[in-house]
Amino acid sequence: MYIPKHYLESDKEEIINFIKTYSFATIITVEDNFQTATHLPFVVTQTENEIILTAHFAKANSQWTEILNNKVLVIFSEPHAYISPKYYNSKMNVPTWNYVSVHLYGTGKIITEQEQSLDLMEKMIVNFEEDYKTQWDSLPIEYKTRMLKGVVVFQITVTDIQAKKKLSQNKEKSERQRIISVFEKSNDNNEKSIAELIKKNEGKNQLYNKE
Repeated sequence: MYIPKHYLESDKEEIINFIKTYSFATIITVEDNFQTATHLPFVVTQTENEIILTAHFAKANSQWTEILNNKVLVIFSEPHAYISPKYYNSKMNVPTWNYVSVHLYGTGKIITEQEQSLDLMEKMIVNFEEDYKTQWDSLPIEYKTRMLKGVVVFQITVTDIQAKKKLSQNKEKSERQRIISVFEKSNDNNEKSIAELIKKNEGKNQLYNKE
């Protein structure tokens, strides 16, 4: 991903939090020079030395056969919003788009052991809807194992992180404040989220000290 230096995000904790918040991502693999993409929810776990993504394919989706052969790319990308030139101090400006995107490259592993697969599925349940865990626990093991036969649980061990945060860092502080003021009142959730991210980012980059 092309990342100008003023849009580069290198804070690993902030990147992990972003992935946890915007966990529905696109996984891309390549086989025989042909790209395949699937949209999946991911659970991210972090140890002292590793970042691991966990998800599952429908078994009928043959992309699962491709994650062992080459590096895998997983893209997390939200929120985003159109930025009009009307927010800028000078008329000599053009429209643009603000957004946050994280690209994670890694190596894939298929989980074949039933007990481990069930454990990982339960961690996904707790991550996305902890209240459902009680219902899940009440289901017969026969149902759970039958369900597992229709999916392929897998993990990606992350080997490279590329994170881009394009939030008008190259603009004047007064221009960013104008965007925040308008977007905070918007009915568009993306614009509200972008306003919050710009506010959160103030002061983190030296470009934000521009008046």
